[in-house]
Amino acid sequence: MGVNSGQAGRHIYKSLADDGPFDPVEPPKRPTGRLIMHSTVMFGREFCYAVEAAYVTPVLLSVGLPNSLYSMVWFISPILGFLLQPVVGSASDHCRSRWGRRRPYILTLGVMMLVGMALYLNGDAVVAALIANPRRKLVWAISVTMIGVVLFDFAADFIDGPIKAYLFDVCSHQDKEKGLHYHALFTGFGGAMGYLLGAIDWAHLELGRLLGTEFQVMFFFSALMLTLCFIVHLCSISEVPLTDVAKGIPPQPTPQDPPLSSDGMYEYGSIEKVKNGYVNPELAMQGAKNKNHAEQTRRPMTLKSLLRALMSMPPHYRYLSISHLIGWTAFLSNMLFFTDFMGQIVYHGDPYSAHNSTEFLIYQRGVEVGCWGLCINSMFSSLYSYFQKFLLSYIGLKGLYFTGYLLFGLGTGFIGLFPNVYSTLVLCSLFGVMSSTLYTVPFNLITEYHREEEKERQQVPGGNPDNSVRGKGMDCATLTCMVQLAQILVGGGLGFLVNAAGSVIIVVITASAVALIGCCFVALFVRYVD
Repeated sequence: MGVNSGQAGRHIYKSLADDGPFDPVEPPKRPTGRLIMHSTVMFGREFCYAVEAAYVTPVLLSVGLPNSLYSMVWFISPILGFLLQPVVGSASDHCRSRWGRRRPYILTLGVMMLVGMALYLNGDAVVAALIANPRRKLVWAISVTMIGVVLFDFAADFIDGPIKAYLFDVCSHQDKEKGLHYHALFTGFGGAMGYLLGAIDWAHLELGRLLGTEFQVMFFFSALMLTLCFIVHLCSISEVPLTDVAKGIPPQPTPQDPPLSSDGMYEYGSIEKVKNGYVNPELAMQGAKNKNHAEQTRRPMTLKSLLRALMSMPPHYRYLSISHLIGWTAFLSNMLFFTDFMGQIVYHGDPYSAHNSTEFLIYQRGVEVGCWGLCINSMFSSLYSYFQKFLLSYIGLKGLYFTGYLLFGLGTGFIGLFPNVYSTLVLCSLFGVMSSTLYTVPFNLITEYHREEEKERQQVPGGNPDNSVRGKGMDCATLTCMVQLAQILVGGGLGFLVNAAGSVIIVVITASAVALIGCCFVALFVRYVD
């Protein structure tokens, strides 16, 4: 078929779609309020993450967790996430719930986060109330707390993929970019609020005495915040069930939420209306192709087909995943050990001294100041996310990606070479630049890739059979599972480096080196759509 006939064919499909029950091919423009409602889930998620960062180590120490089990706690969740993230992402692409494809998974993972927090913040108190035998109480307290930490980490890491896919499904290209900026903005605010509440001495306040301990106070605030944010998020923008799209049953249009297809495109072959009694044979052939494509979509997904789709992923997706892995490896290398770095290197404290010694108290003071540095990181991440949309028109996605890695690499390098309290706190703002970059730019590139692929599918009717397996959910999940792989690499490698170097300063030097390598990678290998 020539170019001209292809153009005419696309014109016919569009005309029938306009006259039929389907409106525009691209989702409608969403009100800013709806995008903000959609982004509130990131506030709740990051708030709970900050609470975990502040309290999980004291909780594990308080229940008597042996040192030999620490690595198991931090390794189980990222390993499960890395293995299962693409599976769940692909499953959500094929979910046929009447509530939509993504929201059932988001709700399930949100409940898992809530249960995990309840177990690791309240498990010790519940076990102490139910079990009197000291030995059994110790075993059960450790077991329940470990299960809670793993469950929370697993769900909190997993949920990012379905949230991003939900945004991509229901928003136009411009709204996707705006929504990602709001996501990063609320992520920073949530983390800052969680760190601030965690820094309050609740034991000496009335609420702390009323609820029992500061662990119960933080669970109260975390559960309340998470529940409210998830309710607002799930009610923000409605999804079109995949069953309606596959069967060719158009949902009833509403003023605010016109019907969408499962992949942002409508099944033209399902339109039964014929103008003036004339059936275009080219349209009939296209309808048959789309029907076959729908039949492929309804086939059960197997692990073999899933692995085949991942291996056949276009090279630019693989390069983007590798750059995401490099960025998160650098970021986590610094963030997971930052408070310890402040206590040992900047304040010259000793965490192994007696707890009533001056060296240990100095170390604790460094850890507290390090928490304030993390709060600065979260606040600046929100501010930078707001200004990102203005910078985008000047330097583009490539400039934003490169700048984030470069500033983080230089900032951590200066901190490692010149450890000083005030300069370190100032340079914590550059951590926020990297955080905002990792939460926005890679997913912006995913939307650009998807937009380009949709244009190609419109030019070649029938599409690609692989798209029935590898959809937006899998692409987002594949990108997100790089975070779990980075956790595995950091958890397994940095401990060895610290022991070999004899100083925790090697952590920030490693983070700087990895980030600067990432600068070269995002500039040379990552593909940017014009």
